[in-house]
Amino acid sequence: MMFRVIWLQSGGCGGCTMSLLCAESPDLLTTLRGAGIDLLWHPSLSARMGVDALELFGDVLAGRVALDALCVEGAMLRGPEGTGRFHTLAGTDVAMIDWVRRLSGVARHVVAVGSCSAYGGMTAAAPNILDACGLQYDGQYPGGALGAGFVARGGLPVVNVAGCPTHPDWVTETLMLLARNMMDADALDDFRRPRFYADQLVHHGCTRNEFYEYKASARHPSELGCMMEHMGCVGTQAHGDCNTRLWNGSGSCTRAGYACINCTDPEFEEPGHPFCQTPKIAGIPVGLPTDMPKAWFVALSSLAKAATPARLARNAVSDHQVIPPSCHPPKRR
Repeated sequence: MMFRVIWLQSGGCGGCTMSLLCAESPDLLTTLRGAGIDLLWHPSLSARMGVDALELFGDVLAGRVALDALCVEGAMLRGPEGTGRFHTLAGTDVAMIDWVRRLSGVARHVVAVGSCSAYGGMTAAAPNILDACGLQYDGQYPGGALGAGFVARGGLPVVNVAGCPTHPDWVTETLMLLARNMMDADALDDFRRPRFYADQLVHHGCTRNEFYEYKASARHPSELGCMMEHMGCVGTQAHGDCNTRLWNGSGSCTRAGYACINCTDPEFEEPGHPFCQTPKIAGIPVGLPTDMPKAWFVALSSLAKAATPARLARNAVSDHQVIPPSCHPPKRR
């Protein structure tokens, strides 16, 4: 039995679809076929358009075609004045938010693909003239387009595959788990993200961890040091396995020299300061590592900086390795 999926796009940039197309080993379509997932319709990937697409939607709503998962990419646009008419589905004169509500009512599972669909994301950033929100969250607060109490026919609330964009594996693995009835409420975290990736921190596996341990910090773009102290990196707080499940087989934001901006979290789009600057009070970063008491951080940082090897201090503010690790002969007993 095939697991049937419809994918809709609303208020967003389409970046999650672009990311999804980067799935490799195997590629996206091979992965879906191998998992028994039938992508009934996608606005960018399907040949069926116009009247044919609307006929499919009608068959789903009438119960002639079973819908196992409705995937929605992009924020829900409620404006103007609650009508949703900032975004209507072409050829229907019906607001996309209404299509999503109708199809969510018959789908076994509903999946928010990306932080815009999950929480509002970049699309909902102030002044939010579109009145954008997520499927079941409005920023960090339950509600959104479907309401806080929504539960799909399969028994789960909206599954929030958050990220900006999402890693392709986060999407395909979520669909595979749903297809095998292997995802329940305990498999979701407090913001209803799949725990298989959200129980990790971006800090895990970061190639700059040695610099972090000694608080040997970068101050400018392209420098090798830890970006937490001065350059806005919040990888020690961000939920995601980005540095252990690499992008395109080899990359991540921090490996590319850019600070983690915590894009899997609600309201990451408005941190209250420039993304690449670390806000501080009395020289101490406001955002500290997860579960780290401030007094401990201050004490450990002072000790770590006092013990920083010259190699790390020099390399941290360079754009290449200046001093390599020294070689030592093996110790004999």
